[in-house]
Amino acid sequence: MNTNEQIIADRPVYKKNMFKIMRQLGSLLGLVGLCVILSLSSEYFLTVDNIMNIARQSSINCLVALGMLLTILTAGIDLSVGSILALSIVTMGIVVVKLGMSPIIGIIVCLGVGALFGLINGLLLTKLSLPHPFISTMGTMSIARGLALMVTAALPISNFPPVIRFWGESFIGPIPFSFILVLFVYAIFHIVLNYTAIGRYIYAVGGNPEATRLSGINIHHVLLFVYTISGFMSGLAGLLLVGRVNAAYPLAGLDYSSDAIAAVIIGGASFMGGEGTVGGTLIGAMIMAVLRNGLNILSVSSEMQTVAIGVVIILAVYVDVLRHKAAKNAKA
Repeated sequence: MNTNEQIIADRPVYKKNMFKIMRQLGSLLGLVGLCVILSLSSEYFLTVDNIMNIARQSSINCLVALGMLLTILTAGIDLSVGSILALSIVTMGIVVVKLGMSPIIGIIVCLGVGALFGLINGLLLTKLSLPHPFISTMGTMSIARGLALMVTAALPISNFPPVIRFWGESFIGPIPFSFILVLFVYAIFHIVLNYTAIGRYIYAVGGNPEATRLSGINIHHVLLFVYTISGFMSGLAGLLLVGRVNAAYPLAGLDYSSDAIAAVIIGGASFMGGEGTVGGTLIGAMIMAVLRNGLNILSVSSEMQTVAIGVVIILAVYVDVLRHKAAKNAKA
């Protein structure tokens, strides 16, 4: 029984139910409230075109956040997701545009580079026993970004073939293909985390690593899996980005790590590990997308948007801290 479940168990029935409902619906209510405020602030917000625009723009952060969710569930973090995304897409650009190879090979290279750097993050954490993934992923963040700048001479690569542009610019009916892909990937992750052994191991590693180790689960294998998937998701998100803008920028993804962390924490995951859901992460990513879209509609400067996002991240983490303090007090 984890900490929050213990809190629930110690309370009267009606309080237990209320606690569960508030936890599960808190993020969703926040998203609805934000939409109401922006709808009242601008007549352009609640239009079909703008909603589809939000769905399209949120797709990239949704995928990056999903990889981040896995690392945070293990009480870790991946600061390198944005740099891995940049290196993945410029590598694909070199293969497809510069060398003229098949776009299918380029897509495989993009996803493969992402997964490879994720695996490197996992190896640094498990084989070199670095004290915290903050250190290892900060290092690979710098390495991947530097390599992306070196191989492109800091210049963007453009003019990708239709097979690659399809991932980011196509629609199925009125709905962007990229958002349909996001829903499909989220469904897979929900099944993996809730109905498979590796999903239970990921929660267990974050909830109580020592007990997990003593139960015979190889924590290193779990972490290698988690960080490899996180890197793979960065590559997949990069594929959508290139499809949308028809270019691979070596400086792409600078804000993606902070946005992904914010989405995961706003969605109810805990920095302490062992708590978090796929659905909550999707809502958190949508909140970030709606917030950025609303600030753009209201003509808020990019500098102030950065400040606002920073405030949101601090508030989300602070709420997580308060939640854990409440949990400790309830147990005392």
